[in-house]
Amino acid sequence: MSVHDSHPLDYPIWTALTTTQRALAEGDARARRYPAEITPFAAMKDTSPESFAALAALMSPQDIAVLFTPDPVKPPAEFKIVLAETGEQMIGTPVETPANGFDIVTLGVDDVPAMIELTELTKPGPFNARTRELGTFLGIRVDGQLVAMAGERMKPAQYTEITAVCVHPSHRGRGYGQMLLSAISRQIASRGEIPFLHVFTNNHSAIALYRRQGMEIRRRLHVTVLKKQD
Repeated sequence: MSVHDSHPLDYPIWTALTTTQRALAEGDARARRYPAEITPFAAMKDTSPESFAALAALMSPQDIAVLFTPDPVKPPAEFKIVLAETGEQMIGTPVETPANGFDIVTLGVDDVPAMIELTELTKPGPFNARTRELGTFLGIRVDGQLVAMAGERMKPAQYTEITAVCVHPSHRGRGYGQMLLSAISRQIASRGEIPFLHVFTNNHSAIALYRRQGMEIRRRLHVTVLKKQD
């Protein structure tokens, strides 16, 4: 399978960087990535030596490249695999969940330190100082503290990925995740786009939550994190 004869979500990073988010793309026709300070996601047109070389040319020795692909990635010797897992790609508009009197706020640049603090605590996936530039991020504060958030990340064609769905450990079990999932997906759907998300295969509780919210697994993808050899 190649990026040219596949569903837009089979290679979501490549699709996003050649469609809706192409203005953000660094690279060329063989390999592309987001700016490293936004997200470490990258993609290649194929797995030829030339495409791997193009990817390597985009990376500094400190950089990682996170790939989402239908098949396992077997990189050449100039790369080392930092992580190789599988994830479930889930799709659908989650059921509507009322905010129950909580204020759901749009997070801005002044909220970045609190957003980074929350993601470092909860580990929902890569989140950098400029990740919020990829789309809208919503949050819930309790006594001034950001305790839950969710946002938008990849935008492949007419699809928008929900990301960074996280709740502070001291505030779980109150439905904040469901409220934010509902709010962010309503916003995506109102623009005529289709919500989707990624979750590691072994995160059974999150998969169960998203299923209860009305999302379905579309397919399994391989998540590979590469670094250049020292």
